[in-house]
Amino acid sequence: MNRYPVPLVSRALPLPHENVDTDQITPARFLRGTSKEGLADALFNDWRKDPGFILNQPGARKARVLVAGDNFGCGSSREHAPWALVAWGFRAIVSTSFADIFKNNSLKNGLLPVVVPPETHRALFAQLAAAPETEITIDLEAQRLSAPGVAPVDFTVDPFARHCLLEGVDELGYLLSFESAIRAYEQAPSHGESA
Repeated sequence: MNRYPVPLVSRALPLPHENVDTDQITPARFLRGTSKEGLADALFNDWRKDPGFILNQPGARKARVLVAGDNFGCGSSREHAPWALVAWGFRAIVSTSFADIFKNNSLKNGLLPVVVPPETHRALFAQLAAAPETEITIDLEAQRLSAPGVAPVDFTVDPFARHCLLEGVDELGYLLSFESAIRAYEQAPSHGESA
């Protein structure tokens, strides 16, 4: 996993649909394997049959931020949903709420779910409608989102997940960072044992 960009500054794509479930994000027929290879093609595959769908628009592949409707990632717990979003190139999803399992799976796979208040959410959609090339700035260190025409807003992230994203490690990578300390402890004479 790569270190999270600080700050992340990117064009954003608006997806105002509410209650987007993981089967819409990654249809079930793409769940046959455990590899992340090719999952960018699976992302919103059924919706992308519509030429007017936002991911089909010019420049869509350059966007690293998706501004989505409320309750994004509901439904089954499939990890393929954040895998496909990351494979496409997204690094953050902004919404008013996320399904808990989707949120946790995202954080473990380098995708930052950013929860914003409804007024910020509405302002972001209005700004993107007026100026589609608008860039959103997401500062994970400061835990702050800002964009032209939108009042800056703070967001919260689980401290451990934030640390892992900023360091570019998953949970196993975090544990492995203590390998030399563990080895030193194992090689040290035991304390409290009788001679």
